[in-house]
Amino acid sequence: MKKSIIILLTLVATSMNAQENKLVPQISVSGEGKVKVAPDQVVINLGVQNTGKDAAEVKKMNDETVDKVVKYIKKFGIATSDFQTTNVSLYKSYDYEKKKHNFQASQSITITLKDIKKYDELMMGLVDTGINNINGIEFKSSKLEEHKVTARKQAVLDAKKKAEDFASALNQKVGKAILITDNSQPMYQPPMYRNVMMKAEAMDSSQETLAIGEIEIITNINVSFLLE
Repeated sequence: MKKSIIILLTLVATSMNAQENKLVPQISVSGEGKVKVAPDQVVINLGVQNTGKDAAEVKKMNDETVDKVVKYIKKFGIATSDFQTTNVSLYKSYDYEKKKHNFQASQSITITLKDIKKYDELMMGLVDTGINNINGIEFKSSKLEEHKVTARKQAVLDAKKKAEDFASALNQKVGKAILITDNSQPMYQPPMYRNVMMKAEAMDSSQETLAIGEIEIITNINVSFLLE
C-alpha cells in the first residue's frame, strides 16, 4: 500500500512539474519613445581667475570680483537656490621659462537661468563684473518629467505595434503584457562651450549669441506579450 501511495505521489509531482515547465507562447519586442522640445532654461557655469606673485593678493583680487558677481546675480533677480559656488582653488605654479613661481586663484559659479530669453542680458552684466571664464552651458526644460511620461507612453505603443505586426503574420493575436524592462540611459546633454577668457567688448547686445536648438527625451524598453 505504501509503495502504491509513493508511486501515485511521484506521478502527481511529475505531472505538476510538466505543467510548470510547459512553454507559454509569448513574444518579446523593443519599443522607443522620443520627444523633442525647445529648452526654456539654461545652466551657465562661469568663473573668475587671477594670477600673481603673492598668494594673498591674488586671492583678494579674486574675492573682490566674486563679490561683484554674486551681488549682480542677486540684483538680477535670480533666487539664491538657483546659483552656487561649484569650485574654489588657490595653488602655486612654476613658470619654467621665466624660472619663477606664480599663484593662481580661481572660483566657479553655476547659475540656473529659468528665463532663457534673458541670457544675453545676464551675460552682458556678468562680463562687466569681471568674470573671465565661461566654462560651459547646458540646456534644460522645466517640463522634463512631463515629457518623460509622454516618451514612455510612446515607447509602450511602439512595442505593442511591433508585436502586433509580428503576430498578424502568424495569424495570432497579442495578449497581455507580462514583462516590461526599461533600458533607457540617463539623459545627458554635453555642455556647449563658448569663448574662454572673455572681454566686455566681445559682447554685443544687438547680436543673437545663443542657438538653443531642441532637447531629445528618449525612452527605450523591452516588452514581453502573451500570444493568443
